[in-house]
Amino acid sequence: MAGRPEALTVALERKPAPARDGATPLKVWHEKEALGGEPCDAFVVILRTSGCYWAHTRGCTMCGYARETLGREATAAEISDQVGQALREYRGEPYVKFYTSGSFLDPHEVPPSMWGEVAHAFEGKARRLLVESLPEFVTADSIAALKSRFSGEVEVALGLETTQEDVLQKAVTKVSTVQEYLDAARRLRDLGVLPKAYLLLKPPFLTERHAIEDTLLSIRRSKDLFSTISVNPVHIQGGTLVERLWRRGLYRPPWLWSLREVLLRGKEDVGTGVRLVSFPTSGGNTRGVHNCLSCDGRVLRAIEKGAITQDYEALQNVLSCTCQEQWEWENSLEALAP
Repeated sequence: MAGRPEALTVALERKPAPARDGATPLKVWHEKEALGGEPCDAFVVILRTSGCYWAHTRGCTMCGYARETLGREATAAEISDQVGQALREYRGEPYVKFYTSGSFLDPHEVPPSMWGEVAHAFEGKARRLLVESLPEFVTADSIAALKSRFSGEVEVALGLETTQEDVLQKAVTKVSTVQEYLDAARRLRDLGVLPKAYLLLKPPFLTERHAIEDTLLSIRRSKDLFSTISVNPVHIQGGTLVERLWRRGLYRPPWLWSLREVLLRGKEDVGTGVRLVSFPTSGGNTRGVHNCLSCDGRVLRAIEKGAITQDYEALQNVLSCTCQEQWEWENSLEALAP
């Protein structure tokens, strides 16, 4: 692929071959969550769809989910079959989450006729239904399709990542602007839907300290628009620009000590009116947020406990480790760089 721009090369490398089986969901699992301030169980489904349209064109620097998609558009019948299979594993969890490795409300990923059908499958069973979307697909019609068939709470998660436009466009390379995400959050509130924000901790080209301050600034700027803010530390996904940098020794996933600082300081900023959570993917290994790998387990357990209960006392009091000194030393060296 000599001569191709790097971003396009990466996008092509992570694009899957079209799959024949569109009747089986990609993944189904059960996890811990919280509703109304109380711990609860959650049911999670990843539908196999065409995936994020932006990932097929250029994509975000850290996202490799396109590799796990169907590679073509799914039919309404295939989505119905996937939901039917997922329902066999449903245990009556009050919190249900549907992901697509893209936007649930993109009509090319999930046919509009299925939006209400998916929601109705959990009517009278779940208390809250969550889906993800890019801002341009958040419309009165798409939200009405969900709310008309589900009487519980509807929650829509937006991958805001950061409120700094230069970081969003140059380090993350999102297709939407910060303002488009914030406007979508306002539309969701006006439509009676719970807006949730994903913020990215340490996109490429940011130092560790810059990444911490970027996420904290984004929490402060977005807290009045979102009911929940989820801090997602970057983890290394295949076929991404971040993976290329990581393999060349030019990128390290964030430290758990950095995530700890963001959650402790961020919780002080948002108070009790906004849920601040983090459920790191690949935490505690070299491809995900990690410390020295020996103290990671106890830090991750304290993070999970705080995310569910919103009481971060255990994280505040987590025992220090010698690697914390290394984290502080590296932070101080980065501050000296021009």
